[in-house]
Amino acid sequence: MVNKPLLLGLDVSTTGAKALLVDLKGQVVSSATMPLSLSTPRPLWSEQNPEDWWDGIVKSTRSALKKAGATGGDIAAVGLTGQMHGLVLLDENGAVLRPAMLWNDQRTADQCNTIRERLGKERLIQITGNDALTGFTAPKILWVQENEPEVYAQVRHILLPKDYIRYRLTDAFGMDRAGGAGTLLFDLKARTWSLEVLAALEIPADWLPPTFEGPDVTGLITAVAAQATGLSAGTPVVGGGGDQAAQATGVGAVEPGIIALTLGTSGVVFATTAAPLVEPEGRLHAFCHTVPDKWHFMGVMLSAAGSLQWYHDQIAPDMSFDELVNEAANVPPGSEGLFFMPYLSGERTPHPDPLARGAWIGLTLRHTRAHMTRAVLEGVAFGIKDSFTLIQEAGLGAVEQVRISGGGAKSPLWRQIMANVLGVELVTVNTTEGAAFGAALLAGVGAGLYASVGEACRAAIEMTGKTEPDADTAVYPAYYARYRALYPALAAEFAAISKLVE
Repeated sequence: MVNKPLLLGLDVSTTGAKALLVDLKGQVVSSATMPLSLSTPRPLWSEQNPEDWWDGIVKSTRSALKKAGATGGDIAAVGLTGQMHGLVLLDENGAVLRPAMLWNDQRTADQCNTIRERLGKERLIQITGNDALTGFTAPKILWVQENEPEVYAQVRHILLPKDYIRYRLTDAFGMDRAGGAGTLLFDLKARTWSLEVLAALEIPADWLPPTFEGPDVTGLITAVAAQATGLSAGTPVVGGGGDQAAQATGVGAVEPGIIALTLGTSGVVFATTAAPLVEPEGRLHAFCHTVPDKWHFMGVMLSAAGSLQWYHDQIAPDMSFDELVNEAANVPPGSEGLFFMPYLSGERTPHPDPLARGAWIGLTLRHTRAHMTRAVLEGVAFGIKDSFTLIQEAGLGAVEQVRISGGGAKSPLWRQIMANVLGVELVTVNTTEGAAFGAALLAGVGAGLYASVGEACRAAIEMTGKTEPDADTAVYPAYYARYRALYPALAAEFAAISKLVE
């Protein structure tokens, strides 16, 4: 028997359009995902057709309702999440003008330099909380301005991917403030569009939608959208949040002192802040949270569990991950002087360097495969600690608890190494549905079924495990100091090596 009412979280990621139904106790009732593909028509380009997102959301929503034996009338509210930083351009009639440019599109290096030149890097960081990076929305707008003037002349609305779904669901334009902060057009402190940045980049302010907090109701399901999706006309749709902020909401990282650590292919460290703090050099992302009047720091490591995946596939493809990792349990902390630099895909935090490379440092005849495995686990933990160190230096304060999720979190040994390197308690929680779950909780707040985001998290999220630092914690500071010295020592060589293989 399904406990009603239900909450619907919709997630437009790079790879799939997901619909998740949950009840008010946080129990997942049903889930459906329709795959999405991306287009790379030229080197460095990454695009998707917004119509494919809508088609995927329609199908996944209908599928999730059918699996649950639910109707549109059972849904109290809808929450939205999805990939951040993308660029959706619409004309005066709401028609899509060109394929959406995605977060991982890398064509805008020149436009990033233009933004820094017009505003000054230091001023840009102070206003927006971030340096200009190719992934953000603002440089994409300038690229279209410079390279596709016939398209640019028709632009009347600028949206993010999930906000295109909002438009199709409600016929209303809107954007959550967590997503808006990821455009590089936001005044972080004021939680709204920066007129100074818009003026410097010559982007009309009326092209941008009104902004909302994560639980705010932004519109109602239209009759047309109801017919397409199976939802009921008049169902409220809330602001929601960008994928990382919604993911953090989904594990309960909504108060300062509780950090969300996602140990997936990439590694993400997400720290809620009570004030709009900024890392002076822009080495951390600083965005608005889905929680009203809260902000967050975010550090991103490009190859976290991805490093272990690569190592397994290349070194021991015939072993299970458990067998491979368990060998490392008998190796002492510090891997007897063997270090692994986890920069297999370049790096973002704290070294925004696409030319950074992976390496083992300190190999001797004494070292075995078990040492190499442990060095990979420790190297990723050291890389995650880099983000923690920056966050604390930027003024976060005490870290009370780290809520860990993602594929890498399934390994007890890796969790223990991570707890020891970070020197803090790690906990796992019962929620594994990520950003869509957080979006559903925000929908519940918007519908008045929870009094606050914090209350929603307490009602739906339970701790399932705990890993506390043990005696090995004392060993790691000396090893971490040596790890931190490796990138500065080798950065110039990484750049020189890249020229050899161009």
